Amino acid sequence: MTRGQYTDPKSVRITFRQYAEKWLDSKTSSPMARKELGRRLRLHVYPELGSRPVGTFRPEHIRELLAALETKPGVGPSYTRNIFADVRSVLSAAVDDSLLSRNPCSARTVRLPKADAHPVVPWVPAQVFAVRAALLERYQAMVDVGAGCGMRQGEVFGLAEGAIDADGYTLHVVRQIKHVEGHPVFALPKGGKKRDVPLPESVAVALRAHMDVCKPVEVTLPWGAPEGPKVSARLIFTAEQGGMVWRSNFNAKGWKPALAEAGFIPEAEEGERYAGAREHGMHALRHFYASALLDAGENIKAVSEYMGARRSSADAARVCPPDAR
Repeated sequence: MTRGQYTDPKSVRITFRQYAEKWLDSKTSSPMARKELGRRLRLHVYPELGSRPVGTFRPEHIRELLAALETKPGVGPSYTRNIFADVRSVLSAAVDDSLLSRNPCSARTVRLPKADAHPVVPWVPAQVFAVRAALLERYQAMVDVGAGCGMRQGEVFGLAEGAIDADGYTLHVVRQIKHVEGHPVFALPKGGKKRDVPLPESVAVALRAHMDVCKPVEVTLPWGAPEGPKVSARLIFTAEQGGMVWRSNFNAKGWKPALAEAGFIPEAEEGERYAGAREHGMHALRHFYASALLDAGENIKAVSEYMGARRSSADAARVCPPDAR
């Protein structure tokens, strides 16, 4: 105990999975965050480390986990770093509870994969307009909001009547639609913060014209988690059949066909799916927004606040201005 190497004897009886699930239940973060964290552990960590007693963890076990993740399809460097952070948090709690003498994740021999650091090259205006023109009319104003106000896809889907301030020059970003274990829910914007964004006149005009043709529809969803309290909002963007816009349907049947028509990806063969286009998702509109503001002389801090970016200047700095293409 004097050397700080004492561990509770019961640590060789409780497994990582048992301890991690108990730890998850005691976390004070949002139910949605707990569900996402639990999902990562179930999919990627428990198969490798779930049955190992907490008190037997050594750096070699963490190195083996990282090696397994490196060869796992669909798990890139950034996602691997998120999974590693989850494991480190669980084992840090085990150290605090005297089930483990030291956290093996902190060993010098445990090396994380380098995060993707390539700069983002934003679209030019002609590309934004080309994708907009290729979308169904009921979805075209989404491009105006994404490119003109820097909103994320879930925030665009969750935009409701009343978001335009009475002054006509401010857009209130107060909710998003996201999916928790496959279930759509309303939630605060990413980072848990509401924000106000300058509303260009052209975007305000596009939104009002859209609402004249496609009237807002009241949609009721749980708040924060599938079992959360029901909340209603009159959404500005809705599906052709009525109701909320489902991300998977929109991406597959709306966004990707528009990308193909605009020349970003090849046309899909009959009966086949469109090619992957991760760098050309709706997030590309946020990159365009950031690049336009930076190119116009806006400071990085203001751009980050408008976008609700959690890593502020680091995110904005990754965006190259259009003339860097």
